[in-house]
Amino acid sequence: MRIIAGKWRGRALIAPPGAATRPTADRAREALFSMLTSRLGSFEDLRVADIFAGTGALGLEALSRGAARCTFVERDREAITALKANIAKLGAEGTDIRAQAAEGFAGGPFDLVFMDPPYRSGLARKVLPRLALETGAWVSIETALSEDVDVAGFAVETIRNHGKAKLTLLQRR
Repeated sequence: MRIIAGKWRGRALIAPPGAATRPTADRAREALFSMLTSRLGSFEDLRVADIFAGTGALGLEALSRGAARCTFVERDREAITALKANIAKLGAEGTDIRAQAAEGFAGGPFDLVFMDPPYRSGLARKVLPRLALETGAWVSIETALSEDVDVAGFAVETIRNHGKAKLTLLQRR
């Protein structure tokens, strides 16, 4: 697992041992960031949230590409240890780690949100309404192929399947 582009391009990230954390595959991350780049143009100065952060790969990729800050929300202790190590290894600034369950997190405002909840949990629908998002904000939700994401106040912009994962890109109306 590595950073795909930006100032930390090619830098390796660590993941905790075991199967509790399921990092987004490099190819899926590359496709996601390609979709976002074509819509955003630039990540400069964006306020980002990486919910169910795990290793922090999505938020760190956004920071590598110029995002101003990223709030990481994760409750698993081993994942938090890996996340902190990745932030330190990269010398990432503008980070805030919230060691808590995503269901209890309320924060913002955010311009871009990444959510990679446990598959088939339905947690994205529960957490998203708790976030303060700018009008026009983008939200990426990774789910199992069989899951659909439909949240009031958001338009589904695109859906892409990558292996066992489905990436749904939403925009706040």
